[in-house]
Amino acid sequence: MKIDTFLMERMQSLWENVVAWNLSESGVHPLSVSELLDPSTLGPLELGYGHTAGSLPLRAAVAAMYPGAGCENVLITNGTAEANFIAAWHFGDRGTQPAMMVPNYMQLWGALEGFGGSVRPIRLRESSGKWRLHLDDLEPPLSAQPQVIAICNPNNPTGAILNDDEMDAICAMANRTGAWILADEVYRGAERNGSLTESFWGRSERVIVTGGLSKAYGLPGLRIGWVVGSPDIVQELWRYKDYTTIGASPLSERLAQEALGPEKRAWVLDRTRRIIREQYAVVEEWLRARSETFEWIPPEAGAFVYARYQLDIGSTDLVDRLRMEKGVLVVPGDHFGMGPYIRIGFGVNQHVLRNGLARLGELLDEIPSTPAPARP
Repeated sequence: MKIDTFLMERMQSLWENVVAWNLSESGVHPLSVSELLDPSTLGPLELGYGHTAGSLPLRAAVAAMYPGAGCENVLITNGTAEANFIAAWHFGDRGTQPAMMVPNYMQLWGALEGFGGSVRPIRLRESSGKWRLHLDDLEPPLSAQPQVIAICNPNNPTGAILNDDEMDAICAMANRTGAWILADEVYRGAERNGSLTESFWGRSERVIVTGGLSKAYGLPGLRIGWVVGSPDIVQELWRYKDYTTIGASPLSERLAQEALGPEKRAWVLDRTRRIIREQYAVVEEWLRARSETFEWIPPEAGAFVYARYQLDIGSTDLVDRLRMEKGVLVVPGDHFGMGPYIRIGFGVNQHVLRNGLARLGELLDEIPSTPAPARP
């Protein structure tokens, strides 16, 4: 296996804890242990090896979110990243041409290619003020009979949510070609309107859902994710997991179990949606004041906005200058395989958000604008 450097993750790892104003994250300000439970109750917890597939109580808590699922349908992983990685491992090394929604968080693209796949894109396009999946665009990438179709819903970086027609069309294509749907749903629960995104679970027999606590739950440090699928596919992916992290931390599993209890889960998601609504209002006001520079589609979910700019500078160069000269970190469109875009994370506290935006504005005033390019 030969993999390329994961540019976005490497950039964040190098700089997110160095810059003064980090607006590169896609989740909300993290919760503390004491907001989940009384820390003194953790004292008797033994820090040994747990069940490598995840504790039964935690698997049951995850299964309860997916109608008809049981513990046998759930595999606990170290973050959604491991869930996606072992799925890519399973599907990539088969000489096929996987299909993948883009733009997207590029972990799956890199892993599928690294394991030997040749990924074909399914593009979201800007249309009438929405990021939409044009159904005619499904046919070319699926004509190669891919073994897996990778979806991110809600989508990173656009914040778009697929509608029923789009989801049904993907399932129909998958059923026709015999492909599996690999649906990364880690932002499910982070909707601005408060309405939970429909899952791909139950829409087709060959569906693998991945998710976790990093984004909608504000608990990235727990490194708890999951796979939900048929018992056969869960058993298959469990074999791969035995070669990676083996098992999650029992401390993380205990805290995750608390977060996914019905009452606490509702409170956590309400907190996330409140932060997203309040903070998006701040970034939207800032963008509107600079509408001569930016075009953007309001995100339906996620604590980020993906904005297209009209400046005479590439997105990586813009982000590098912003970091070095103003101490602010955002994500360049280049990291999503696109050009003059930046992803601004607004899930941080307002002090960080307002100061980061102010310094971004200072840099923009120093860069010449360019005529508006044609839309892709």
